[in-house]
Amino acid sequence: MRGLIGKKIGMTQIYSESGSMIPVTVIEAGPCTVTQVKSVETDGYEAVQIGFGQRKVKHSNNPLNGHFKKAGVQPKKILMEFGVVPGFEYKQGQEFNVSLFKVGDHVHVSGTSKGAGFAGVIKRHNFHRQPETHGQTEYLRHPGSIGQASSPSKVFKGMRMPGHHGNKKVTVKNLEVVKVYKEKNLLLLRGSIPGANNRIVTIAK
Repeated sequence: MRGLIGKKIGMTQIYSESGSMIPVTVIEAGPCTVTQVKSVETDGYEAVQIGFGQRKVKHSNNPLNGHFKKAGVQPKKILMEFGVVPGFEYKQGQEFNVSLFKVGDHVHVSGTSKGAGFAGVIKRHNFHRQPETHGQTEYLRHPGSIGQASSPSKVFKGMRMPGHHGNKKVTVKNLEVVKVYKEKNLLLLRGSIPGANNRIVTIAK
């Protein structure tokens, strides 16, 4: 399996054998169940669909309930697809857990970053404030010029301006696996990952 679906629990710190402090993020990784195996013949591409988190039957619609019943698994909250590992035989109902990873591995974690609402250019794009001298009054945090007047008489696409900040998919690469708690399905990664606590993330090898 190339990865798992998990849930961000929060951040804490642990100490190495040498006594140095390591900031870590705790992730509940799995268990994830295979709900569908896609092939080139039937779907046009190869992938494995896995589900994470339990959900009541009454909270799923009939098509999804039929999908889970066909796979022989309980309804899941989250469904995602991962690429297949060549030569590995996937089966519906097969379960993968945190034992997929070991200490020292490096993983990529993707999640939805915290939303900051409508933000100005200083917070959104790290702009510098304008000078506070020479009669400057109320434009300290304004972006400044956004283009020319008569020619070309337009604002070019991609101009950095105020707008919606955060709440988008972010991937942090090459995070080291510090500890693995198989009995609790917990994964401790060095450093921080995107999103608020209890947000869904994907951990890829």
